[in-house]
Amino acid sequence: MKRETALSLDTLAVHGGSPFDPLTGAVCVPIYQSSTFRHPGLGESTGFDYSRGTNPTRTELEKTLARLEGGSYGLAFSSGMGAISAFIKLFKPGDHILVSEDLYGGTYRLFSEFYQQYGFSFSWIDTSDVDKLKAAMRDETKAVFIETPSNPMMKVTDIRLAAELIHRQGGILAVDNTFLSPYFQNPLSLGADLVVHSGTKYLGGHNDTLSGFLVHSRDDLEERLRNIQKSEGASLSPFDSWLTLRGIKTLALRMERHEQNGRSAAEFLRGHERVEKVFYTGFEDHPQYRLSQSQARGHGGMVSFYLKDPADVPIILRSVSLILFAESLGGVESLITYPLVQTHSAIPEEMRIAAGVNHRLMRLSVGIEKAGDIIADLDAALEQCKKRVPPDGSKL
Repeated sequence: MKRETALSLDTLAVHGGSPFDPLTGAVCVPIYQSSTFRHPGLGESTGFDYSRGTNPTRTELEKTLARLEGGSYGLAFSSGMGAISAFIKLFKPGDHILVSEDLYGGTYRLFSEFYQQYGFSFSWIDTSDVDKLKAAMRDETKAVFIETPSNPMMKVTDIRLAAELIHRQGGILAVDNTFLSPYFQNPLSLGADLVVHSGTKYLGGHNDTLSGFLVHSRDDLEERLRNIQKSEGASLSPFDSWLTLRGIKTLALRMERHEQNGRSAAEFLRGHERVEKVFYTGFEDHPQYRLSQSQARGHGGMVSFYLKDPADVPIILRSVSLILFAESLGGVESLITYPLVQTHSAIPEEMRIAAGVNHRLMRLSVGIEKAGDIIADLDAALEQCKKRVPPDGSKL
């Protein structure tokens, strides 16, 4: 028998839940593109019967995510929103949930437009502010849902403290770990009950598939979550599971490059005359820099920044060529987003502005291209702002 050894996260990402397919010896898990599975006999099962419930390719992915996050269970969904929707099903009308105020607009829309009408209560607060987090707790507060770092203001919430506060009243802490991935942060080890991922981002890593995950170690929640996944039908397909598994194999390499490039881009933007402020957790003067250092192993490739002049926004979006003006984040290609009209348009203006998402804010997902090429593209786009004319001469 081979001796079990503790493997580094880099190695776990490559080898996943199983180092090879036990049936054939294939070093890459096959795509089990089957909706149903034969039973050996009455009352007998191979562990698979119908792919909405379980599928061998998806099971391998779920085991891989659980190992990467240090959890016991992983559940793969057809999108990050599918995973978050399953999380909400753990609660009942009348329950109160605290939520990071500057989180992804799609999450806000899901909570406010859909689940509030069924009697769930949500409060959006700055969860990075300890006093606000404590003050917002009620007797009926059953969960805290945080993004850390937050999207797009890069605020860092104390995971240990948030867990302690909600656990005092028997509640659940869920942490959206999309921005840092399991490579840089493992919330379960800090006291979180559930980790949420949009696997579409860094886990898949190539802007070619959608996926979402819940990872946890709560035996008392596993059956309920698995039943929700099976009953609602938002399970990840075999092919998308395979694509995500393939992406995860290079997670460590990509995250290191994302961070190197992210820091370079943040430093360049910070020194540019047309940029007012840069939001990046890797700067030592970031308000939660020390906290970030204590609960994460890196800072990732996400950078947000304020321009001094909002008139520069459309010029930059037209002028970038290597960097793509597009939704999403976490892929190998660098993407630039204007949160006001894209990712956070669902959030009411008053709340959005209070959280810092204004008409001068831009968000940059720094890819794995050569850092010098990314910076040159940013520099050229910012130079166009001085001319007030987009490169194609069209009207803005």
